[in-house]
Amino acid sequence: MGSVWGNRLKISVFGESHGEGIGVVIDGFAAGFEVDFDYINKFLKRRAPGGRLATDRSESDIPEVLSGIKENFTTGAPICAFIRNTNTRSSDYQDNLINPRPSHADFNAYIKYNGYSDQRGGGHFSGRLTAPLVFAGALCSDYLEKKYGVKIGAHIKRVGEITDDDLDLANIDINLADKLKQSEIPMINSEKAEEAGVYIATLKDMGDSAGTIIECFVLNVPAAIGEHMFSSVESNIASCIFGIPAVKGIEFGRGFDFAKMRGSEANDEFYYDDNGKVKTKTNNNGGILGGMSSGMPIVFSVVLKPTSSIFSEQNTINIKNKTNEKFTVKGRHDPCIGLRAVPVVECVTAIALADLLFGLRYEQ
Repeated sequence: MGSVWGNRLKISVFGESHGEGIGVVIDGFAAGFEVDFDYINKFLKRRAPGGRLATDRSESDIPEVLSGIKENFTTGAPICAFIRNTNTRSSDYQDNLINPRPSHADFNAYIKYNGYSDQRGGGHFSGRLTAPLVFAGALCSDYLEKKYGVKIGAHIKRVGEITDDDLDLANIDINLADKLKQSEIPMINSEKAEEAGVYIATLKDMGDSAGTIIECFVLNVPAAIGEHMFSSVESNIASCIFGIPAVKGIEFGRGFDFAKMRGSEANDEFYYDDNGKVKTKTNNNGGILGGMSSGMPIVFSVVLKPTSSIFSEQNTINIKNKTNEKFTVKGRHDPCIGLRAVPVVECVTAIALADLLFGLRYEQ
């Protein structure tokens, strides 16, 4: 399985949704960094299941650090964090090997691993595996913020037909990231957030689900991070982002809207601000030029498909009998993955940027 990612900073995710637990090994993290577990646990709590708009599965998600941190300081050795699974209900998934769930990895995994993969709760393909990603990413986020002043935030840009207010890509308030982190539904417009809450709650009652667009922004990234072509900021972020289950697309800055624009509209013109710092009047390129950071806010949007596990009767197959059958999903599932995916997107972004920054001339 492709569960290892990174160059200067490597992460390896392990475990299954209904196994003993899940975890991550982080290799290449700087030594001597004081770990703020309260900071990390806030991210884990935002991602954790439970609540009126999420799955009813209840997990505390308390990480056990097995190596790499001594007396709250990183040692330079690989960091291993383990999170126990405590609230599984595996009987809900006993038929998944015979009746693959529509739009899940059940069928593909059955073929690839000759029927031996753990399908309970989605196994290694489950969104549950984002918890160790959040541990690793929160650690990286704290490091980037304390060392470089880098601030990462994200909001629900769209859920169903409900669209949040637009960001001013060139002028993003640094306090917005913290404000959004305090919200049950992280949207800039509080009225839209309330509307989204009603919509998601209605879908939960119906046993249906909603897709989401999450817009992420990163402030205070130094200019010239990243490389051209295959080691670009875009490719690093994108390859890591696609490790999040249900992600189906990503765009940077204005993204696909560039197709509607002229060069005279799209170009980001340079200027010196009152402090002599180079900026651009607009930020249509999302803070990345030639694969490298421009010093402007890095902005990108990610689309997540609706939760595949819905409670309506659906069509599937019986692998054992080679017949077509009707099937109803069991278990506990989110009506909108996007709500809990916001901190995951933030954390994965921190991992991608830490990988680019570690060991460069910016390190002191």
